[in-house]
Amino acid sequence: MADQSDGRPVYECPCAECRGEPQGTTAEDHRAINRVLAVLDERQRRLFAGLLAERRAHGGVVEVARITGLSRTTIRRGVVELRWGTALAAGRIRREGGGRPRAEKKIPGW
Repeated sequence: MADQSDGRPVYECPCAECRGEPQGTTAEDHRAINRVLAVLDERQRRLFAGLLAERRAHGGVVEVARITGLSRTTIRRGVVELRWGTALAAGRIRREGGGRPRAEKKIPGW
């Protein structure tokens, strides 16, 4: 992974086309996709990857997973959210209730 100064690292696509011809149009497209993903939050990444997978039709999820390094499950979830228009409360990236329980709830007498 190459570093990016303003956030998360930019993923380097391991596909044969990118390795064989690093200056080709396919490699440039893959680098551009990964540069965009590096500046998005996790929900935006999921939706963008879902959109790319839908545009590629059959086998798109696997192809986008290979290009981006994202999980196929994450990409499928993005596809579903795009199809159904799943919305979260304003200002939220994740649904409520997820994550670790508060320490006060775990320790009796607090």
